[in-house]
Amino acid sequence: MTQQYDVVIAVFSDHREANTAVGEIIHSGFDIKNFSVIGKGYHTEEKVVGFYNVGERMKFWGKYGAFWGGLWGLFFGGIFLTIPMVGPVVILGHLAVAVISAIEGAIVVGGLTAIGAALYSIGIPKDSVIKYEEAIKADKFLVIGHGSADEMARAKAILAASHPTQLDLHQSVKPPVVAEHTATTAS
Repeated sequence: MTQQYDVVIAVFSDHREANTAVGEIIHSGFDIKNFSVIGKGYHTEEKVVGFYNVGERMKFWGKYGAFWGGLWGLFFGGIFLTIPMVGPVVILGHLAVAVISAIEGAIVVGGLTAIGAALYSIGIPKDSVIKYEEAIKADKFLVIGHGSADEMARAKAILAASHPTQLDLHQSVKPPVVAEHTATTAS
């Protein structure tokens, strides 16, 4: 039987709020490998935008360079990609693997992006997934954690203190890492 997790998702209006929330999560003793951050990589601007990896650290140019560069070394894995209808997005943490699996495995979930398909594949309801995709499109940032019911109830209380614009607890979802690539179609 597949182990079930609870997932807490907080939506923040800007990168400073998300960064503060991640700092509080770390300060409270949570294992950061159970968290992810998702947000736009940059806005259209007249400067060079890009990134490169230096050992365990990522260097990122652009509007949110210091934010993403500072978080990159804290999380277990990350990706920078351009998603149709969303634009350039950075995904740090365990959900990066799920998004890659969704892309490589050609997971198609009616009208959702690769991020939405990854969230849906772990059991987040489609109506909630659509709201999270809209938040990312609107340049907001998601801080996502998974773990036991007790851990995620505590994480939700800590994230609430950072005043997110939206805060949800999804109970009894699947593990967040996709091990096999399977094609799924839902409408």
